Amino acid sequence: MTKNALQEMKKKEVELVEGAERSRSVKAYVPRVDIYETDDAVHVIADMPGVDEKSVDITLEKNVLSIYGETNLNNPDNYSLAYAEYEMGDYERKFTLSDEIDRDKIEASVKDGVLRLVLPKAGPAKTRRIPVKAA
Repeated sequence: MTKNALQEMKKKEVELVEGAERSRSVKAYVPRVDIYETDDAVHVIADMPGVDEKSVDITLEKNVLSIYGETNLNNPDNYSLAYAEYEMGDYERKFTLSDEIDRDKIEASVKDGVLRLVLPKAGPAKTRRIPVKAA
């Protein structure tokens, strides 16, 4: 592949476990993430277009960090969609955390559809809900 070549990436839809059903009638996608590690934390940056601090839910139970984001397609009044190149849907992703992460100090923020998580390195596990704030 040349340096200037473009590569088309398709959105990956979340696969349902056999027998499971969705509570909403929209597709759910796996958000693409970048994960960076520094000496004191792990940083997760997730692309979730259409999601804001009110429509994202992040939970931590045992060692599993779950990210859920809901999107709402809002068409302008008196308009109907004639053509779309980008399909909207909800987002779901789960990560298993190591014992190196300090679960009590995880921070989350979202701005312009980009979710940023800071997972500080440290001690033992506890279950808790992580609040999300606007960046």
